[in-house]
Formats: sequence, C-alpha cells, structure tokens
Amino acid sequence: MPGAAALCVLLIGPGPLLAALPARSLSDCPHCDVWTAPQQPFRVYGNTYYVGTRALGSILITSPKGHILIDGTVQEGAQQVAAHIRALGFRVEDVRLILNTHVHYDHAGGIAALQRLSGAQVAASPWSARVLMQGHSDRDDPQFGSLLRDPTRIKHVRILRDGEELSVGTISVLAHFTPGHTPGGTSWSWRSCEGDRCLNIVYADSLSAVSADGFRFSHNTTYPNVLTDFGRSFDVISSLPCDILLSPHPETSNVMGRLGERDAGNAEAFVRSSACREYVAAARAALEQRLAKEGDSGAASQDHPE
Repeated sequence: MPGAAALCVLLIGPGPLLAALPARSLSDCPHCDVWTAPQQPFRVYGNTYYVGTRALGSILITSPKGHILIDGTVQEGAQQVAAHIRALGFRVEDVRLILNTHVHYDHAGGIAALQRLSGAQVAASPWSARVLMQGHSDRDDPQFGSLLRDPTRIKHVRILRDGEELSVGTISVLAHFTPGHTPGGTSWSWRSCEGDRCLNIVYADSLSAVSADGFRFSHNTTYPNVLTDFGRSFDVISSLPCDILLSPHPETSNVMGRLGERDAGNAEAFVRSSACREYVAAARAALEQRLAKEGDSGAASQDHPE
C-alpha cells in the first residue's frame, strides 16, 4: 500500500497543486505521517462534507453558486483536501471562501496552497489574520516557541468581526470568536438541510490548554486574559444550537467513531444535541487538571501542537 504522500499523488496526479507546494519532506514535520493518513471524504449531512485527512478536519459546505472550505490541514495534506473535493464531484475552483479555526500549522498549513488553487478569499479573526499575513505566530500564543512550523504566509486575509455572518450562494455561516487555545480561535456554525429537515452544525475550535514549556495558564504575562478567554469560549460553544458537532481534531468529537456507527446502520449517528455541551465539559475538566498540575509542579507542556 502506498504511503500517505504517494496516495495523494495517485489521487490527483501531477498538476498545479503539486507545483504550488514547495518541496518538503515529512521528516521536518514529525507528526505529519499521522496527520496526513488518508481518509475517504464523506457527506456529514445535507451540503456539509468532511474533506480532511484521517486526523485533521477540513469541512466543505456547498452550494450551486460556490462553496466554503473551513481549515486546510497541514501543507502536505492540501493535496488530499483538493483530491477529496474533486472526488465528491465538486470543483476546487468553485471554493469562494476559506475560513480557519486557529492558525497552528496542522490546521492552517494547507490554506495558502488551497487559496492559490481556488482563487478563494481567506477570512479570519483579527489575531489570526495578522498571523496568517505575517507568516509566523505571536508571543501571546500559548504554544509560541514549540510549534513545529509556522503557517505559510498569505498576502491578504479579510478580517472578521465576532458574530459576523458570511455568505456564499445559499450558504450562511456564523463566526464565533472562541479564544484560549490561541488568542484568535474561531468556531463556526451553520444549518444544513436534507429535504424539509434542517440541522444545526457546529465546527468547534480546539479548546485544549496546550502550551510550550514554561507557559502558565494560571499566571501569564504574554497572554494575561487566557483564562477569561477560555471561560467565555466555554460559554459560547455550550450555548450554540448544536445538532451535529465537528472539530479540527476529529477524535475530540468522535467523528470517525460516529461515521463507523452510521456505516453500520445507525442513520442518526452524527446527531447528538448534547455534543457541544459534552465537548465543553471535557475541555473545562482538562483545563482544571492543567491548573492543578501547575499549582503542584509548575508549568506543563505537550510535545506537539493541536
């Protein structure tokens, strides 16, 4: 069986996307072999599709007059995202808007290549837009200094307002600023319909308290509002209408587990009205554990970004 990178080439063949990507090996991204593990694209519900890799989410929302893409996975994963869009019968060139949850390399690394392919506009929160345009993270990112790579620089990014509604064709998505994991974190919500039944879908940003060595969430000078931001984000996501939950790291919302249940015959496997509240409860408990650990033995860290 070919490796992930080879499989991507087999899926799309040589062409403009490969030319758009600078030559880099997986060896300078230790987790990319996991992050780029192949995943067949699939319809989540209505006009919402999963087009990411096995380990990293990327969501396509479609309409006859253009599409919205949220997150681009890693730079190496952009090949899969483009191939998945085509495999579902859509054109990458019809993506009109590319959005992002947060700017860590595993979610924003592929955006520049996908933007070049599609010609889409990229839009992000003010903090995230600045990082994407300057091509490196700022010191108030809890993971500053430990990130494997920086996001590829994007020349122009539209700056969003909290609560702003963005539309492409018949699609409307709402931006919800949910900082904490990064100062610019953004979650997204929209409605997708099948016949007369419409469901509320939330693509919730990461809420994990992960940091570089030395960063203390309990007392920090570079991001002094981090705990306030987390608390606000917990409240925002808990309060959203939420029939289907998706997330940048699909394991945190059990996307693949629910897909397996649906494939086994449970047509309602993705529908869970308590999913957003459960997602927040798990994140809140993890933050409390992190704060307790800081109190016991100083700052903790994690060995790779999320």
